Amino acid sequence: METPQFEIYDYILPFLWSFLLAVFAIPSIIFVAHIKNLLDEPNKRTVHMSLTPRLGGLAIFAAFMSSLTIFGTLDFGIQQLLAGCIILFFIGLKDDLVSVSAFKKFFVQILAAGIIIFIGDIRITSFQGVFGIFEIDDKLSYLFTFLVIMGISNSINLIDGMDGLAGSILLIITLSFGLYLHYYGGEYYSAYAMVAVCLVGGILGFLRFNFKNALIFMGDTGSLVSGLIVAVLAIKFIEMNKIPAGPSVAVSILVVPIFDTLRVFTIRVINGVSPFSPDKNHLHHQLLKIGLKQGETLFVLIFFNILVILISIYFSNAGNSTMITILAGLFIITNLIIELLVKNKVKKSHA
Repeated sequence: METPQFEIYDYILPFLWSFLLAVFAIPSIIFVAHIKNLLDEPNKRTVHMSLTPRLGGLAIFAAFMSSLTIFGTLDFGIQQLLAGCIILFFIGLKDDLVSVSAFKKFFVQILAAGIIIFIGDIRITSFQGVFGIFEIDDKLSYLFTFLVIMGISNSINLIDGMDGLAGSILLIITLSFGLYLHYYGGEYYSAYAMVAVCLVGGILGFLRFNFKNALIFMGDTGSLVSGLIVAVLAIKFIEMNKIPAGPSVAVSILVVPIFDTLRVFTIRVINGVSPFSPDKNHLHHQLLKIGLKQGETLFVLIFFNILVILISIYFSNAGNSTMITILAGLFIITNLIIELLVKNKVKKSHA
């Protein structure tokens, strides 16, 4: 089997193909959605105030799939990744159109993860010294990889709640993993750098219509598929084992979705409700409660994600255990600051 070796210029055409396909496809999707009344109605949990289509994932999926199958390779587990994406695409599309139970979505996610882990043999085989743990046995490897895929996939889905947020954070995450995989991974990992490039093009094309005063949302179709791709990129990044404190750097790259998910799940459990019960306790909701506008909230979360990545890269030589401790402390401090600001704002509003 020939190992692909992509140079920087090899990514230009796949990126443009993916980007332009999304840019040209989305206006037609918006038009049809309005004609057929396939629109998301504002409710007590949403930020948007007008009827808006939730079918942006259609364009992201089409752009990514066509670009990768034309310009990339289907070897090294990528064929199984695409199979998982197709399964999630259809369950996500159904949910965007008529709503699907959480159990059905969870079952399909398990199926997609199983294809990737067991057939594609894409999994985490080492903790690389996190709390003194290095190589892990196969059973733990399969279990932990499954939890990583499910966790990351759903965390991306959870942050899709405000204009430009999910797309912008996905762009940062995918670009970060893609650059690392290309420059540090060698020939084998450049195949996954191509995966990242094809997704970046589709997301950037989608953001053209979602960044401000959104005309369309990503929906479950886009967030579930993109989340699965990002999860696989994270696994490949960790397995590459070329970056000091690789697992910690991976967590820092995914900091916003991971932080947000851990935060809302903890709050829900403390309040005695299901961790999967929707609410308005997400990071962007809290920043809006403080008094920030949507654009300002988006800027803060983008800046926070980039800042944490830079901090983790700077301190990565300290080792995984130290870095995980630093990140945990950062999560706690940031959450306390947000809670204090929200409480202060509430007190002022009632004064």
